[in-house]
Amino acid sequence: MTYCVAMRVNDGLVFLSDTRTNAGVDQISTFRKMSVFENPGERVIVLMSAGNLAISQAVCQVLGEPAAGHAASLWSVDSMHDAARVVGEAVREVYRRDAESLQQFGVEFNCSFIIGGQIGTQPMRVFQVYSAGNFIEASSVNPYLQIGEAKYGKPIIDRVLTPSTPLDEAAKCALISMDSTLRSNLSVGLPLDLLVYERDALRVTRFVSMDNDNAYFQMIHSTWGARLRQVFSEIPDPEWSTIEALPSASVTALPPRASWPGIVHEPLAVQSVAQAKVRVQGPL
Repeated sequence: MTYCVAMRVNDGLVFLSDTRTNAGVDQISTFRKMSVFENPGERVIVLMSAGNLAISQAVCQVLGEPAAGHAASLWSVDSMHDAARVVGEAVREVYRRDAESLQQFGVEFNCSFIIGGQIGTQPMRVFQVYSAGNFIEASSVNPYLQIGEAKYGKPIIDRVLTPSTPLDEAAKCALISMDSTLRSNLSVGLPLDLLVYERDALRVTRFVSMDNDNAYFQMIHSTWGARLRQVFSEIPDPEWSTIEALPSASVTALPPRASWPGIVHEPLAVQSVAQAKVRVQGPL
């Protein structure tokens, strides 16, 4: 498994992917999930993949081959929407070729992609392509897309990211999202590939591969954990009222209790507070 996230803010795009692949607890390796199609001054397209590694590699191989005749490719399409369609067609091509054979061996056709970038003077766009070749687009309402182990890193993005978030803050948010995922899931691991694209640059200007020796990511890892614990400790503990202090209207707030075998109790909602107190004091 893997984790990839792409963010689209007003100032540019952020792409972040891990590199871990595994086929069991004793077979862990590294493979880069990010590919960049760059023609400086004309287009920058970033592709990230998740799912079955053999399938995603096959799709990337199709995308990297010269297009036959006048067929569209990531190097020739006129829009990012068309680029997403090219990726979807490559997924379907691999499915038509391999899905039946994989099914005979009990292997699910599982792959997903994020493709984003900018072509010429057109606006920046980011898409997520599914195993069926269909796709969705990031928007101002939802300015990010995730594939792979997405659930662990989602909460911080939902709380922080908006289209007006500065580009460097968006990159920081992506790294914290990745750190949360690394903390909770062993199928995601270092090194990380981080690409930050500045709007209208039409070339890659910010890229880094982060491993355990990267000082900034280590700072993110230690600081985020420490600050979470600090904020957690500063939030007041819950305050409790005793059963005796409950007003009669609060009887339904008492916990529902199972009846002892052979004994029928009146529904808790029609008991008085005094009756409820007797039950609380009795055997549990």
